[in-house]
Formats: sequence, structure tokens, C-alpha cells
Amino acid sequence: MIKIPLQQIIETIKKESGLSESDINNKINQKLNQLSGLISKEGAAHIIANELGIKLLEQAQGRLQIKNILAGMRSVETLGKVTQVFEIREFQTNNRSGKVGSIIIGDETGVIRIVMWGSQSDHINKIKQGDIIKIENAYCRENQGRKEIHMNDRSNIYINPEGETLGEIKTTETVSASRKKISELNEGNNIELLGTIVQVFEPRFYEVCPECNKRAKQTDSGFECKEHGKIAPAYSAVLNLLLDDGTGNIRAVFFKNQADRLIGKDMLEFKDEPSKFEKIKMDLLGKIIKIIGRAVKNDMFDRIEFIAQLVFPDPDPEEEMKVLNQ
Repeated sequence: MIKIPLQQIIETIKKESGLSESDINNKINQKLNQLSGLISKEGAAHIIANELGIKLLEQAQGRLQIKNILAGMRSVETLGKVTQVFEIREFQTNNRSGKVGSIIIGDETGVIRIVMWGSQSDHINKIKQGDIIKIENAYCRENQGRKEIHMNDRSNIYINPEGETLGEIKTTETVSASRKKISELNEGNNIELLGTIVQVFEPRFYEVCPECNKRAKQTDSGFECKEHGKIAPAYSAVLNLLLDDGTGNIRAVFFKNQADRLIGKDMLEFKDEPSKFEKIKMDLLGKIIKIIGRAVKNDMFDRIEFIAQLVFPDPDPEEEMKVLNQ
């Protein structure tokens, strides 16, 4: 079932009928009373629209602007510019295992998260901030009150398709994260931390499959990928640091995309010349950063660690501390 927000229904009725918002709300309340409260406001608004001959889903076919994408829609097609890229995450449940990645895109009307399941998440390795993305045959669902576009095996994605342009992009933040102090951390997702870098560890570099970016396994005959067989490996990186917010400290883990964002450089620049990373380490010490990600339990060391999925290298310290102390 396609879910249209009440305010969007009201705006459509207002535009098509010429009625004021006050008049529309009065009609909705009258319909609620008439039906003895056995209907929601959204349902009452649907009835009002039908009585006035107004089609609420007139724009539900073909390419949609982000503001017109609704939870419950199938075969969604849209175009947007990438504003944020998140790391691919592998998961394991009792029933299945897999991987998922996500990006945020925006157009002239709004922003929305694109969630890529399974092999679709491999596209994350080819996408960067500022790319124009075209999505076809996806579906929209609601997650914690926010709309998300989800891609499965039947969905298509095109990166920087020829001839496609966008106007001024709306860049309102859509990432919902709960601000926590380090001393309050338990395992969980979508957590926001603000803290000072007090220690930076040496970066580590490792072999990955150039096709799927999964870690490659070294054998007697070279390197292999479980999915793609024998490969000539590419490389990726991981950076660990210690973050302190005055209530405690925690080891934070930055895989390549977020490490690049943190230092403003490609981490692979330091693979063959690690001594050059010393200046980066000195620059990072004492730096206040904000990160969004997930807290995980490291069973080997019996401690909580933090996996960064989005990094804000230069937050306004005064504004962020106000939020922290609320």
C-alpha cells in the first residue's frame, strides 16, 4: 500500500481545489466525526480528495522527483546527485547473511537514502560524492518515519548517465543518528559521537578483489576471491584511532572511504611510503571530529569499538558541544 503523508494530501487538495488549508482541515474533521473516529486523518483526507475528483497519485508513473516518491511504491525511477556515501556493511542473522550499502542522493525537491542489498552494494565502490545517479525498478519503504529507496537484484543503477543534469540540489541532512557520550555506549547502529582524537595508530593496508572489494585470500599460487576466483589484487586501507569526549575513550575504526574523508587524501598514497603518514598523524592529534556509525563488541579484547560510517572532519565545536550537553 502506498503511504501518502497527510500534509502532502492537504497540499495537493489545496492546489487542485483552491480551498484554504483551514477549509480542508474542517472537512477532514467533519469526515472523522461522521465516521465516528473509525478512520485515520489520512483516510479522511483520501475520501475528501476523491469526493472533489482529485487524483493523489497522478505522478506515480515514470521518473519521479524525490518529493513525489512515496512509501509503498514499486518500480521506482528517479535521478539524483550523491551527497553522502556510506561503507558497505556485512551482516549475519540466524536466517541469512549478506551485505548492504547505502548512499544519500538529492535533487531540486529533497533528499533520500538509497539502500543497496547484496550484489547491488558493490556499486558503492564506484560511486563518489557529486556523481549523478539514475535508479530504475527500485521500491520505496518507510524506516523510522523516513522514506528510503531500496534496490534488489531486479533494480538498475546508472552512474553519471550521459545527457542527465540536475538543477540546484537540496542538501538537507537525512541521516538520523542518536547523539551519545562514549560512557553511554552499548552495541547499536546510527550513533553519533563527538570527540577529540588523542591517539592515531599506523594505517594497515590489505589486498582486496578489484571487482567486489572483498578481502582477498592469499594462496600458494597468488590471491583468490571467493566470488571471482584468481585475481590480481587491488588494495584497501583501514585506520584506527582513539577518540575521547571527556566521559571516556573508544577505539574508532575508519575503513578507506571514511579514512580518506577524515584526512582529505587517498590513504593509498601512504602504502609504499608510510613515513609520510607521520605528518598526518600529528595533524590529527587534538582534532575534534564528529562521526556517525555503529558500536560493536570486540570479543577478542572484550571491549566496545566504533565503526565509522560517516565522518564530519570539521564540525563547529561550540555548536556541537551545545548538542552534547542538552
